[in-house]
Amino acid sequence: MELIPVILSGGVGSRLWPVSREAHPKPFMELPDGQNLIQKTFLRAARLEGVVEILTVTNRELLFKTEDEYSAVNKAKLAQGFILEPFGRNTAAAVAAAALQLEATHGPDAQMLVLAADHLIKDEEAFAAAVANAMALAAEGWLVTFGIQPTYAETGFGYIEAQKAAPLKGGLKVARFVEKPDLDTAQAYVSAGNYYWNSGMFCFRVGTVLDELREHAPDVVAAVSKTIEQSRQTSSSKYRCLTLNADAFGEVPDISIDYALMERSSKVATIPCDIGWSDIGSWNAVSELTDPDENGNRFEGEVLSHGSRNNYVNSEGRLTALVGVEDLLVIDTPDAVMIAHKDHAQDVKHIVNQLKACSHTVHLLHRTVHRPWGTYTTLENGERFKIKRIVVKPKASLSLQMHHHRSEHWIVVSGTAVVINDKQELMLHTNESTFIRAGHQHRLMNPGVIDLVLIEVQSGDYLGEDDIVRFEDNYGRTDA
Repeated sequence: MELIPVILSGGVGSRLWPVSREAHPKPFMELPDGQNLIQKTFLRAARLEGVVEILTVTNRELLFKTEDEYSAVNKAKLAQGFILEPFGRNTAAAVAAAALQLEATHGPDAQMLVLAADHLIKDEEAFAAAVANAMALAAEGWLVTFGIQPTYAETGFGYIEAQKAAPLKGGLKVARFVEKPDLDTAQAYVSAGNYYWNSGMFCFRVGTVLDELREHAPDVVAAVSKTIEQSRQTSSSKYRCLTLNADAFGEVPDISIDYALMERSSKVATIPCDIGWSDIGSWNAVSELTDPDENGNRFEGEVLSHGSRNNYVNSEGRLTALVGVEDLLVIDTPDAVMIAHKDHAQDVKHIVNQLKACSHTVHLLHRTVHRPWGTYTTLENGERFKIKRIVVKPKASLSLQMHHHRSEHWIVVSGTAVVINDKQELMLHTNESTFIRAGHQHRLMNPGVIDLVLIEVQSGDYLGEDDIVRFEDNYGRTDA
């Protein structure tokens, strides 16, 4: 039986700011063991029996970053597909698009396992057993959810109430879904024994979920089908890709798969499981991944502490010192520091909302920004000038482009650069440089087998990243 895991990678994770940002969201956060959440999700899915392909639904701006993360761990060269959204439209749209795509490529009898890119599962053996049970029920026509056995009264999760009578083989029929409860209600759910945390993971036969969507959410299926008809399908030796048309996708209803289908269908079952699951939904959850010291402190990075207890510090770039404080979360990045009391970990998202309201870019970008060709890091930003460190991957190339308002001076630090500067083509080695005037077309390429590193000094009356006109581009970003 063919199984295609579908990884949904669309959330921002605003409660994990300042590490999680719109251009570097929660799935790409590196954990203490060196892997990030999207890599762990990919590997967990790839190890399941019967998997023939992994399909990822994500924002089109994150394609190349996701591809890089997968390439680092996809040693078996498992087939991959991508569905690229121009913007988020909630999970019903993502699931419908994945199901329609899989129906076209694998047929209605294939099974899809819907996984979130930013969840952590510690017991992979138990997870694999739960998936096997889910596949058996899905083959019988059930829409299967994974209900997490609650270990405490959590008010931040939705719950699944399972029917106690007439259990199914390996699972239970779902009586209803319940919104996030207050504390007293959550405690009652835990005591009842037939309530489970809603993990947001699903398994179903492709034909079944499309039939149920057509019955309970026909407007979603119709709008997504229309979008796919107007979208671009491409394929390469690396992956298949469906890039959704933005205008058509904007007409798709913005609704979750829970509201659109799971709460309406009579064919919903749940697999109760204890798999070491966490949605890593706050800095408190992240802190639990690090062992405490004798004072209950958990530290990532170089930290000195005196008279301090029960704190979590994530500070990889510089020394952090704590003196006489308790129960704090301290998250330090090169351009932002967040300090919160542990009891208010869920409120970090309000700071992100304030940043958006005042159009501060620190909610969107890190100082180091990933691009399909490599990275750039802003070292200094002043009046009429900006200094960047640019790293270009081997054999990669920036677009042929032009700026209206700024000139640039490039100095090679290491590696070899091929530069198009107006009508000249130059080869630059370490300590060599070139000057590019505003209005001149230019391009930077790395012909070598090691990273090209250079320093870029920009000068001009406007230095925004939107002052770029692209003429040719290897990554589909051409403007002209």
